[in-house]
Amino acid sequence: MKPLLLTLLLSLNLSAQTYPQEWFQPVPLEGAPSWEILPQDAGPGEVILSKRNELGILSNFAATPFVYRGVTYASIEGFWQMMKYPEGESDIRSPAFFPFTREQVASMTAFDAKNAGSIGEKIMADLGINWVTFEGQQMEYCSLIPKLHYQLIKEAMWEKLQQNSEVKRIVLATGNLKLRPDHHAEGCDALEWKYYEIWMEFREMIK
Repeated sequence: MKPLLLTLLLSLNLSAQTYPQEWFQPVPLEGAPSWEILPQDAGPGEVILSKRNELGILSNFAATPFVYRGVTYASIEGFWQMMKYPEGESDIRSPAFFPFTREQVASMTAFDAKNAGSIGEKIMADLGINWVTFEGQQMEYCSLIPKLHYQLIKEAMWEKLQQNSEVKRIVLATGNLKLRPDHHAEGCDALEWKYYEIWMEFREMIK
């Protein structure tokens, strides 16, 4: 098929499906945080996974409890950030002062979990380590080659999808739109940071 024709067909397919207007509703620039990519920044055939509307349920911040390997987590963010915290007395991080336990971070959502993780990351830097742990196994925190950390985040996101019907509904409702994040890159280009791409991969799997 000729590229021009293929592009036209894709365009027609995108325009044939209607999407909620609130997903694209412009918001004032004044007062918007510097980290945010606003809904109106979406290009043709795109949508921003904005926390300002129902698409925010796909954010790692969202309160979407799930069970993974027998443990309940309040959000993907809580799961992600708790890996920066010690796992018992034999953990070399244990002598350092952490304001929360690993279990407390696992029960957090949104900026509570994010801020707890920032504290953990500062302590990691002070200790000269670049790894986190899960079930006692150390793994590089930001690896450009997909490794265990990527696999764990992806598996946790899959459980979030399977265990929360509203998450599945929203993923499917995005149809053929290209999903984009609502925040600017945080300095790591590892694949697990690109949650929006993982959601598109999952969307193809459950259609």
